[in-house]
Amino acid sequence: MSDNILYRCARPAGQFTLRPMQAEDAALVYSWVTQDYARFWGMQDDDFETVAGFYRDLTRDNPHAALIGCCNQQPVFLMEFYQAQQDQVGQFYPARDDDYGMHILIAPAEKPLKQFSWQVFSTVMDYMFSQPQVGRVVVEPDVRNDKIHPLNKRAGFRYQHTIDMGHKTAWLAFCQRDDYQKALLQESLTMNNTSTLLTGSHLASDNWTLANRLLIRKAIAEFAHEKLVEPKKVASAGKLDRYSLAVPGAEAEYQFCAARMALDHWSIDLDSLSKHQNGEPLKLDALSFIVEFNQQIGIPPTMLATYMEEITSTLCSSVFKLQNNNPDSKALTKADFQTVEAAMTEGHPCFIANNGRIGFDARDYLAFAPEAATPVNLVWVAVHLRNAHFSSLDELSYQQLMRDELGEGTVNAFNARLDEIGVDRDQYLFMPVHPWQWQNKLLTVFAPDIAARDIIYLGAGDDQYQAQQSIRTFFNRSQPNKRYVKTALSVLNMGFMRGLSPYYMATTPAVNQWLEGLVENDHWLKQCDFRILREVAAIGYHNRYYEQAISGDSAYKKMFAALWRDNPVTALQPNQRLMTMASLLHIDHHQQALLPALIADSGVSAESWVSAYLRCYLSPLLHCFWQHDLVFMPHGENLILLLENNLPVSAYMKDIGEEIAVLNPDAVLPEKAQRLAVDVPENLKLLSIFTDVFDCIFRFIGAILAQDNTLPEETFWRCVADCVKEYQQAHPQLASKFARYDLFTPEFELSCLNRLQLANNQQMINLSDPAENLKFAGTLINPIARFADK
Repeated sequence: MSDNILYRCARPAGQFTLRPMQAEDAALVYSWVTQDYARFWGMQDDDFETVAGFYRDLTRDNPHAALIGCCNQQPVFLMEFYQAQQDQVGQFYPARDDDYGMHILIAPAEKPLKQFSWQVFSTVMDYMFSQPQVGRVVVEPDVRNDKIHPLNKRAGFRYQHTIDMGHKTAWLAFCQRDDYQKALLQESLTMNNTSTLLTGSHLASDNWTLANRLLIRKAIAEFAHEKLVEPKKVASAGKLDRYSLAVPGAEAEYQFCAARMALDHWSIDLDSLSKHQNGEPLKLDALSFIVEFNQQIGIPPTMLATYMEEITSTLCSSVFKLQNNNPDSKALTKADFQTVEAAMTEGHPCFIANNGRIGFDARDYLAFAPEAATPVNLVWVAVHLRNAHFSSLDELSYQQLMRDELGEGTVNAFNARLDEIGVDRDQYLFMPVHPWQWQNKLLTVFAPDIAARDIIYLGAGDDQYQAQQSIRTFFNRSQPNKRYVKTALSVLNMGFMRGLSPYYMATTPAVNQWLEGLVENDHWLKQCDFRILREVAAIGYHNRYYEQAISGDSAYKKMFAALWRDNPVTALQPNQRLMTMASLLHIDHHQQALLPALIADSGVSAESWVSAYLRCYLSPLLHCFWQHDLVFMPHGENLILLLENNLPVSAYMKDIGEEIAVLNPDAVLPEKAQRLAVDVPENLKLLSIFTDVFDCIFRFIGAILAQDNTLPEETFWRCVADCVKEYQQAHPQLASKFARYDLFTPEFELSCLNRLQLANNQQMINLSDPAENLKFAGTLINPIARFADK
């Protein structure tokens, strides 16, 4: 973010930014304030020097008192920002320290855009509530200003009474953070692009047809990749061949054109996909496809209905994204971190049913789905120490964490609530809960604990969060420098019930502290600028009834836990930005890929860009594997890329506590990190690179770059091979490890993710024994083997 940009966000009209007003803006502002439509601004009859002098005086001691709002780098509005106690309005009511006001003047429109005023207004409100000193927004619009009143009320302002300010009679109105959050939720329920979700009318559209076409294309490609279905080549057609896939036991068939690329990746031309029976065209229907092939792809009968529900939910999510007017790929090259996060169209490139979210209804979807990006206020409860435990890094106390996350005022208010009830405050911990989890699980499953006052409801927190692509992790939108919060969420999504284990929470900070020390003291990882997002603190709560009744692993034991994670935003420097690695696989609603647009904007060659990315991502993973026997779960949502001028310069690994492992059962580790040591068969160890990186990420990146003519596929894989060689040449002392775990081996086993999900869509793998349930289907030709001696 450049030094003079205070705030950045994306809206349907484009990229909005706020910056301090400069002297050279005076002429433009003068041309706005003196027009007839700006009569309520009060400067219509002023000359240029009067206007310029007013803003010089206003910003002399406070450069942020007047801000210029831009859309796609063009100035489109003026915002004044002030503390109520220092303004005339503060004389008309008992102003609080955290009361701040604003005035907005939008530039005259050459070509009016639908909802543009609301986009400006919500940008200003988002900015104000992103400032930690702002607790309440006050406005005093002229009673005659009929255009501003609807916007104020739409944003949640509560009108109080009129005041006579001498130069105008004004309404006095206030908006709390909670008022604004509720208004935004209502907005998401009533806006044209989302209200249809509650009536289902959005499904009777071309987007439903497109969503089915996209899902069937993906299903054929990934099921063929995993050798669950076998399309037959029927003709050659230049770069693409024509294929047919017969429906088992029927006369229907699917036809399409495709290129088979490295790692047996099926790149299917979307427009070529069709279905026929006896020469007659049939509708493309994703559920019909699953029904037709369910036996062939091996879905157990007891799980078929649930899998079909996940497919339907994934389709509905796809339709929402297609009709949500998200920024296109070119716009996303300039968008802020959270705008990119909410705009992603692909939950996981390999899984077909990747947005199941069974447990959410339509309103839950609008309130909590990452793509809806609706502000969320977490529920806070007090939990008794007889069932709850707190763990953290050595340097972070519980008291400090609560001060950081809640603030002294809220901590005092929560303590006063416990005193009022008559319980011993020192026997309780404050704990955040996902609102859905509170309503749907804790109020019923944990009812005995609530009755016994082991769990006490305290209310919604002040800060507003945005759900991340990983769905149960939240980014603080009110105060973007605060930590992430991750909560348990008992919805079924992509092969797991998304709970959070209180057992793991007891040792998670210690695991992160051990890993932090390893990374900080490792020369190569420092050279690669490899970073981790530490899980700095956690609270776990045990349901004693279920623990007594159920001896094995169970989702009922993982319903109530929370953790706090480092936030990479705090370390951002000018011209730097963040995005999850999953963004590199994003395809927008125009079927344009984000990755080629990022590379073009960076100003470097595609080969140079890929090499920089591999140094940030692959090289640290290779080092951790060969040097430390350490593996991660390095999929797209578990890694955040740091970009400088849109070129990768560093990578942050996250989800440490639950998803790292040391592939050496005899490893000497701290006591609380000992659970990381796992025993994995020798022949499966390299799958942590071959499957998780090559097959689940690079396969798709290589295809995107080749299809867009940005980088030939062979060149991409040569870059991967060069990265491996560069690492090996820098570490000759590990030669025996390189030979033992040969990354240039001609072939490797194909480990199949959809086969895992189809076999058990409630818990695909056992985290304590990750190799136990793996499903294999032959081998894949290693695309870097050809470069072994070059």
